[in-house]
Amino acid sequence: MNKQRFTSVWDAIENTPEQAANMKLRSILMIALKDHITRTGMSQAQAAQLFGVTQPRVSDLMRGKITLFALDALVNMAAAAGLRIEMHVLEAA
Repeated sequence: MNKQRFTSVWDAIENTPEQAANMKLRSILMIALKDHITRTGMSQAQAAQLFGVTQPRVSDLMRGKITLFALDALVNMAAAAGLRIEMHVLEAA
């Protein structure tokens, strides 16, 4: 049996490199937002008001329901939270 190795779980489960890259970025943003909410001690209702979304939407975020969030929505939420987002683009190996 040949064992394949992947650099991330997204590379293993997504169909294309483009889908994997999108999921990697979404997961990073979701983790950052969840950590921000936890670190600041905000309630989900407070976070929802700050992010400009509903409380059930924040609940989805906190539960890690990644398929419910587009990349642009997560960027908007992070910016509303006052988080600084940086992106680095590198040549593929």
